[in-house]
Amino acid sequence: MLTREVSLQPAQSALLFIDVQNFSAHREGGEFEEYSAATFDKKFGWYFDQLDERVIPNMQAIQSACRDANIEVMYTVIESLTLDGRDRSLDYKITGFNVPKGSWDGKVIDQIAPQSDEIVLPKSSSSVFISTHIDYILRNLGVRQLVVSGLLTDQCVESAIRDACDLGYLVTQVTDACLTMTDARQNNSIDTIKGYCRQVTTQSLIEELRDSNT
Repeated sequence: MLTREVSLQPAQSALLFIDVQNFSAHREGGEFEEYSAATFDKKFGWYFDQLDERVIPNMQAIQSACRDANIEVMYTVIESLTLDGRDRSLDYKITGFNVPKGSWDGKVIDQIAPQSDEIVLPKSSSSVFISTHIDYILRNLGVRQLVVSGLLTDQCVESAIRDACDLGYLVTQVTDACLTMTDARQNNSIDTIKGYCRQVTTQSLIEELRDSNT
């Protein structure tokens, strides 16, 4: 019987962090530079409280567990291939997103910084499968099962999950290691995307990987 509820086989699995970068996951990131302190706290206070207290620690935990299980750990970040962003998607141009090539905004946050040989893919559209060659890379690595964590749950995370599913990957979303701007949006996204992927918590994923090593 075909099912999405398949435990990870480390040899054919990869963990992908989506857009956990200074631009959108650091209080001084470029996405927030136009806001006064008072407006920032009102608009983004919940989001950063959740990031700091719960979501980033969960990301650190699954990163460590996957590294221990010899699972490939990968990252994608919003970052143009040019300084002026002329290569960005039309949607990003309309939105006003431009993370210049090589900028601080385009770096993965320090708390889950990549190790020297881990793959980081800059993307210039919502879906990593559209504006990078990640599908080619995953197939070269022998990956069939993709674990997804990142930001924003109802935007780039959802895009990656849907595209990965359509390309034939079994996707596991770590629900408490993803986040969007409000609690209502978070809950709606988790409920909406569940038809495309297996959903697990950080703790259950860690226990699954621990069991796979015994």
